[in-house]
Amino acid sequence: MKDTIIFPPLEIPETLAAGPGPGNTDARVLQRFCQSGLADHMQADVLRGMAECKIMLRELWGTCNVHTFGVAGTGFSGLDCMLSAILPGDGVVVFTNGTFSGIDGLSIRMKASTREELRADPLNPQPASVTTVEVPHGQSVSAEVIEAALARHKPKWAFMAHWETGAGRVNDLRGFSDACARHGALGLVDAVSSLGIADFSIDDYPGVVGWASCPQKGVLCLPLTYAPVSFSDRYIAELRENGCHSYVHHPILEARHWGIIGGKDVEKGAYHRTHSGYAVAAFHEALRIILQMGRAERARDYAFHEKVLREAVEAMGCEVTSDMTSLVVLNLPGTLAGREMELVQNCRARGFGIWPTLSEPVQVRIGILNQLSQPAITEIVTRFADAMADLGANIDMARVRAVLSAHYDHADA
Repeated sequence: MKDTIIFPPLEIPETLAAGPGPGNTDARVLQRFCQSGLADHMQADVLRGMAECKIMLRELWGTCNVHTFGVAGTGFSGLDCMLSAILPGDGVVVFTNGTFSGIDGLSIRMKASTREELRADPLNPQPASVTTVEVPHGQSVSAEVIEAALARHKPKWAFMAHWETGAGRVNDLRGFSDACARHGALGLVDAVSSLGIADFSIDDYPGVVGWASCPQKGVLCLPLTYAPVSFSDRYIAELRENGCHSYVHHPILEARHWGIIGGKDVEKGAYHRTHSGYAVAAFHEALRIILQMGRAERARDYAFHEKVLREAVEAMGCEVTSDMTSLVVLNLPGTLAGREMELVQNCRARGFGIWPTLSEPVQVRIGILNQLSQPAITEIVTRFADAMADLGANIDMARVRAVLSAHYDHADA
């Protein structure tokens, strides 16, 4: 009989999470998580926290949707909940322009497949009812592309990512909503990378009936807490009429635990599945922090600091191809072309967590989630310049520092 192996305690060092997400969690959120008392999921303060989170989420989303709450898990949990309304045989048009909208598209194909279609290729089904419109990596999904596809196919559902993190591109949300309204499609949006960063109100986009985000990017909570979702009355009516093949991610059943029953807020929710008081406390604090800062100010801060980072890496000879305000996606100078993975691995080995793109062509991604300060951006810029220099790049640090000074000295003044 083998001896039981007892491993030493797991020690995870501090790192600078400078990729597309998760970002470094705010210390106040970690404090709420660690200092919450031992309580079960139906304890009064836990339920009060959930009720308050629900109200704060409506403010963050900019909506009057009653069915606005958090889905326990990661961003994919929220997306799965939103996409659960898609049933086998439903007509869907999916717009993809990167890794994560591509994964969303796979999830949609799995849900829309008939039994025969799923059996034909269980891990990558190709249902006849789903049309995927592929926009090349590095390009945004435009209103013209959306209009043409919806006018031609007249689907029941249409799906698009607001911000595609795989390539760092912002897609045309207004064009998507308007086209869905014109052609009678039920719009679904992946807002994983935009909620809490961009300043937008979902009630301004009536063609979209379902929204899903994540806890660990703009909301800046811990990854395994709650993924924000919001559903219009039209979405809920569709679900009431046709149901969905899920219990745990059933939007109406999930909403009951958050005190949303019969389309109204009620004093006491009904049990659906076990929640974590610690997660509720952390999520609650993250939402408080965002709303104290304000959506508009937060969006301005992201835009300002992204511009500084963008110009600094351009001063190093890089070409930026993204237009998100929380992430810079770039091509390295020609002398380092083909060494993107080596550069990223070197940085990560030193506790500087940048990322490559996960699809071709390979690019470098540098994020600024929860890094909205001069010291934070200066550290990111300096560490990236050092990593490039270690690979032999000729970096003019005087020029790079001049970029930082031009922005931050002016801001201080």
